[in-house]
Amino acid sequence: MFDFELDRIVAWIRDGGYTSVALQLPEGLRIRSSEITDYLFERTGVDITIIGCPCYGACDLFDYHGLTDALVHFGHSPIPSQGDDPNVLYIESRSDVELADSVGDSLDFLPERIGLLATVQYLGLIPAVTDILEAKGRTVLVGVGDSRICHPGQVLGCNCSAAESVSDDVDAFLFIGEGDFHPLAAAFGVVKTVAVLNPVTSEVRDMSEVRDRILRRRFGAIQGARDAETFLVIVCSKIGQNRSSEADRMVELIRSHGKRAFKAIMEEVTPMSLMAYRVDAYVNTACPRIAMDDSARYDRPMLTIPELEIALGEREWGDYVFDQIRP
Repeated sequence: MFDFELDRIVAWIRDGGYTSVALQLPEGLRIRSSEITDYLFERTGVDITIIGCPCYGACDLFDYHGLTDALVHFGHSPIPSQGDDPNVLYIESRSDVELADSVGDSLDFLPERIGLLATVQYLGLIPAVTDILEAKGRTVLVGVGDSRICHPGQVLGCNCSAAESVSDDVDAFLFIGEGDFHPLAAAFGVVKTVAVLNPVTSEVRDMSEVRDRILRRRFGAIQGARDAETFLVIVCSKIGQNRSSEADRMVELIRSHGKRAFKAIMEEVTPMSLMAYRVDAYVNTACPRIAMDDSARYDRPMLTIPELEIALGEREWGDYVFDQIRP
């Protein structure tokens, strides 16, 4: 179902003259790690190490230096703004799924002008969906994101700039992919209907209810932090999530309101990693989805950067914006 491009990896290892290689896979693909290791070892003879740390995206790129000669990162595209390391190979693990003939009938409800979006595994379906919609008389646009985005139409959980680039020219968006994580980024970031086409099941659904439910929770978190006197500002050490300058700005903002702020750097932001801190609320400058999607896991309010601004009266709730990680 997913293309791991194993022969391409074999050729890359041989051409690079590597003697040791690390494999980094997200949780959903890690079940294939032993199979991939066997295939590569049998054909190259190199020492292969599977990275067992959590991996949520290319923002989570493992620092292989001192461990192996090179790294193969599966399931995500490069983040151009992070730079290029010739000893890192990205395998996007594109899906080979084909759309069911009935999909076209499920899209009849869409308005006249449609923006198409996808997760990296299903970007290859954009031309087919474009053909289906245009045959129904729809106008289709595919936006180009900022330098954090590798492909036209691609959405990351922390960045929906591809959607923003065409938002004024479309009536709604159709996201091609599975799950809620990626389409919610678009639903948070643009004031338009976002529908999801699951190419595996052919299900089509609207993200509005899920988005609104999470936004109600965000309002509750902001309200819960309005009376907070002490804040822990969290900085993430991961290459693609480190926003130290924004964390410093948040510390200054909190202190300018006569409140106390502490700054901590950590690699994984979890309820357990925060248990020891005696503060009233957290401010997360790592992946914004830690606060937005996982708020129920934390025993104190966990705010994004714009949410802190609302809690401190620097911004109105009506001016709520999705906290995207920019280049």
